[in-house]
Amino acid sequence: MRFTTEAAALDYIFKTHRRLQGKVRGLDENTRDTTPTQQLLTATRLLDKKREYAVVTGSKGKGSVTAITAKLLHSLGHTTGMMTSPHLVTWYERIRINGKVIPQDDFLRILSDLAPFIDDEIDRLTDTQYISPQGIFLLMALQWFNENEVDAAVLEVGRGGRFDDIALVPNMVSLFTPIVLEHAQYLGATTDRIAWHKAGIIKPASYVYSVAQAPEVLEVIQREADAKESEFFWFSSQDTAEIVQDTSQGMRIHLQRYGDIEVPFLGHYQAENITLAVQAAGNIHGRLKGISHGSPEYIERIRGGLEQAQWFGRLQKLQATPAVYVDGAVNPKSAHILLESLESRLTRPLVIIAGVPRDRDYPAVYQLLAAKADSLILTETDIHPNIHFPDADHALHTARQFHADVAHRKTLPEALTLAYEKAGSTGTIILAVAQPLVGEAMLIWKIDTSEV
Repeated sequence: MRFTTEAAALDYIFKTHRRLQGKVRGLDENTRDTTPTQQLLTATRLLDKKREYAVVTGSKGKGSVTAITAKLLHSLGHTTGMMTSPHLVTWYERIRINGKVIPQDDFLRILSDLAPFIDDEIDRLTDTQYISPQGIFLLMALQWFNENEVDAAVLEVGRGGRFDDIALVPNMVSLFTPIVLEHAQYLGATTDRIAWHKAGIIKPASYVYSVAQAPEVLEVIQREADAKESEFFWFSSQDTAEIVQDTSQGMRIHLQRYGDIEVPFLGHYQAENITLAVQAAGNIHGRLKGISHGSPEYIERIRGGLEQAQWFGRLQKLQATPAVYVDGAVNPKSAHILLESLESRLTRPLVIIAGVPRDRDYPAVYQLLAAKADSLILTETDIHPNIHFPDADHALHTARQFHADVAHRKTLPEALTLAYEKAGSTGTIILAVAQPLVGEAMLIWKIDTSEV
């Protein structure tokens, strides 16, 4: 089978996953099975090539940590692969080498070459099994990495970890961003249970790094690391990069021996992500050939990588007049940090567009945003079949408990039209929206996401 169009390729990738349509799904431990992907990895021998891997999980900031870690490894002289999900604009964004997306021709060619193996595995599936699209993307990424002699790869899991196909790689480094209550219907109703899912990425005799977490989360990660005889380190506020001041293009941070660095990130939460990424890149670099950790050149390479790092849609300024910012702040913690990060940049009237899925704590997010906004506009999208939003009437009723000026618009363009009317030329508009709506914003502002 040879694929000549993206539509045909995606139809094939999701072929067996469509068996789930219309079925009630439960917890991942009961419904997700990585065995088909494991058997495909064995058949294709795609993991035979020696390579350093880092796997990133958490509830917020996974993509940023993945992108920054990969950028630092590239800055240190390594050919670096990267896999993230979901994408913002194109499916090709999910697979990158040295920050550049996989070309469509390679995407179609590699899937065509892998199709015979996938077809054989499909023939062996039971009625309750499917081949995860994430698993097929992993196979494609590994093939492209092998063809391009990638030294190190940084891979972001989907929502969990233990039952995610990404966790099948032999990663020596596991990275944990903040873990909060999310995807309860798939991961469990408590943060410690969610942490158990995410801790499943840890491999025997490996290295585990985490930002500061709730005590029950740290306990779960520590227990998993101990069981795997792995070394676990977590960063307190004293270990984390210090925010010195906001700058016109981002912020100035101070990071221990690397000194003061101006980074192109507006979100204060990136200080944690940067700390995690620097530690991860250093650990991986130590097992690869290259410049000495103790050299001045190493310090300058890290500084240079941080100065050039970027990740689209994460508290990104889209335009100046009126000022428009976008961020995927759809849980209470991220909403709080979003508002805190923009405090010195806000002008009035402040109009906030909120697009929060119904499986998040949207009442708490509405409450936080309403406390700062002059006007609150709720919106949604049907782009992603698995991301659903509260019913419009219910969403309005909920938000109006916290603010008098609340409206609902069915689409993001409609929400923006109203926001411009309310903000005028002097105000600020914030988009605190789910990932598909962030992607819509990239399209509306014609932002090229093909290279980071």
